[in-house]
Amino acid sequence: MAFKPLAAVFGVLTAAYPLLVYAGLGRLEPRHLAWLLAGLALARALISRQAFWWAAAAGAGGLALVGGLGNALLPLKLYPVLVNAVFLTVFGVSLLHPPSAVERLARLTEPNLPAAARPYTRRVTQVWCVFFLGNGTLALATALWASNDVWALYNGLISYGLMGTLFGAEWLVRRRVRARIEAAAARETAHG
Repeated sequence: MAFKPLAAVFGVLTAAYPLLVYAGLGRLEPRHLAWLLAGLALARALISRQAFWWAAAAGAGGLALVGGLGNALLPLKLYPVLVNAVFLTVFGVSLLHPPSAVERLARLTEPNLPAAARPYTRRVTQVWCVFFLGNGTLALATALWASNDVWALYNGLISYGLMGTLFGAEWLVRRRVRARIEAAAARETAHG
């Protein structure tokens, strides 16, 4: 219980990482910003204790090491790419080894998820895979070829707006799908 507020704080700091890096540009050398990346990633992994965040922390540690040793900004700008790659891997592997990631998440709040919902959760997992692939590609493009301003704007704001839009659209679609599933179950019960 005591970890939840701390996890929320580090969640916000992790999400704000591109903006924190941007704020540090011109004030701190990349080698010092590397400590920020390593510290945030390690703290998030220690608090959450989830394999996903340990994988992200290991990758972030590698990026921080390269950025710190070379006093280079590019490895530090690649962290959003890494996070998208880890999410893509987790969601993609769950499609090969069911249940899908979205089904697992749905079962946290609805343990008795109807079997009719499984194809939908699989499809939503596929949609998120496409999102992570596209978002990671754009994060990579901004890290390699865009200015620091564009990189921070995309990775610290626009990508979250796109993610929120996808969450919202999926919520609306889920309501319609759920209503259809419930109507079909009611018809089956009435005829059975």
